[in-house]
Amino acid sequence: MIEKLSIGGTMNVIEQAKHDAVVDATAKLFIERSIAEVTIKDIADRIGIGEATVYRHFQNKANLVASSANYLSKIVLTKYFDLTGAKTGYEKLELFYNSYKRIFAEHNEFFKFIKELDAYLLNNPDANGVYENGVDNFKTLWDEAYELGQKDGTLRKLPNKDEFYYSTTHALLELCKKLSGREVIRQDFGIDKESEISCLIAVFLYRIKENVFLGGIR
Repeated sequence: MIEKLSIGGTMNVIEQAKHDAVVDATAKLFIERSIAEVTIKDIADRIGIGEATVYRHFQNKANLVASSANYLSKIVLTKYFDLTGAKTGYEKLELFYNSYKRIFAEHNEFFKFIKELDAYLLNNPDANGVYENGVDNFKTLWDEAYELGQKDGTLRKLPNKDEFYYSTTHALLELCKKLSGREVIRQDFGIDKESEISCLIAVFLYRIKENVFLGGIR
């Protein structure tokens, strides 16, 4: 899943390469194992550098966690949220929401990581900033699709588009996180997980598509 991306910055080429290597290795370890289990020593050993070098680029593990989360979000955004092939606003949002199902089908370990990340950030709020900035890129894509849908007439005008965006993406993300884990109770068995995700997406799209009767609710 993890592909090399350039993070950018003001460091020289060699230092930037080391910085990127640390982030890349850390992200892979978090996906393979867990945030709680991976240590700075594990990261240094994976790359073949000293722990001091890791600390030179990142003050602590919390900084590494946030940087790795942002790195993974960039990869997911680039690989799965390409909406350029869709022509209408509705088609773009259809692609947007179904991207969650594609990620789940191909790399549901990403959602396991996000579940761990949420718990980690609750206990390390200072690390939130780096990750939050990257998450905004997903909303920018959604907003652009929504505005296009208003112009081409394929999407209904919502009373509060931000509320709709956050409600739907939070619900979809929480479902994907739950389904990425092991079945716990009897009710968790017997239903296809991807079908569950498709069902929720269909509800969102039904609500936002223009010319859909909803008992007078618009």
